[in-house]
Amino acid sequence: METKLDSQISHRRWLAARHDELAAPESWLGLVGLFWLEPGVNRVGSAAGSLVRLPGGPEHLGELLWNDGRVVWYPVTGEARELQTDAAGQPSTVEHENWSFFIVDRDGHLAVRLRDRDWAAGKPFAGLDYFEFDPAWQIAAEWQALSPPLRMEVHNVSGELKTVEVAHQAVFEVAGQTVTLLPMSVNDKEVFFVFRDRTSGKETYGAGRFLKAPAATMEATAGPGANGKISLDFNRAYNPPCAFTPFATCPLPPPENWLPFAVPAGEKKWVKAA
Repeated sequence: METKLDSQISHRRWLAARHDELAAPESWLGLVGLFWLEPGVNRVGSAAGSLVRLPGGPEHLGELLWNDGRVVWYPVTGEARELQTDAAGQPSTVEHENWSFFIVDRDGHLAVRLRDRDWAAGKPFAGLDYFEFDPAWQIAAEWQALSPPLRMEVHNVSGELKTVEVAHQAVFEVAGQTVTLLPMSVNDKEVFFVFRDRTSGKETYGAGRFLKAPAATMEATAGPGANGKISLDFNRAYNPPCAFTPFATCPLPPPENWLPFAVPAGEKKWVKAA
């Protein structure tokens, strides 16, 4: 069993990893563009007529051909290659000097995410504010199977709607109130939640926060169609990418995940340095 000291040490490691993630060249803070592709040829470069407009660099870097479900990159110099989107995991990346870009797939709509890998040279990441670590927000929730599974409609910040099938729910009690959280996704590594609470828009990001529960925290009885337990550590509630950049497509918390109380744990609202 993890002791209070173990929990604090583990939490400090999580904070350090979170800082390193946001300070890295691949951070969400380095995104400088999101460009929705059109079927056919999409020009990439700094010229005014480019669909994927680079803030600098060559006027014509190359072209992206989107055809028959495939995206092929044709650089002005170099060999053509097919690019994998993020639909199946890590996407292919195209790099040129300090710029890099990759393709994201949002329910069949493809977009280029453009990153400046030298973003931190001008304004390095100064860190985040957090609520003080509180073991009371490390909650052992019931992991209840839903039979039949329900279908949940999830909006994202771009206004798009996605239907998610939910087969389990986390049920727990806070100050005498029994509440549920519905997962956005479940895999063999983690369970992913998006939620709002009474701190949202005040002390924390207005659109809500993310929370991941490692699959290892679920009891063995919590397989498909079974009940069990799941550990929810709200000290690790964190800001979604759209808190840091307008070029993210974050899911919004469904009404079912609007908690009727404050959760003073985890990341606070990020304020961009002037």
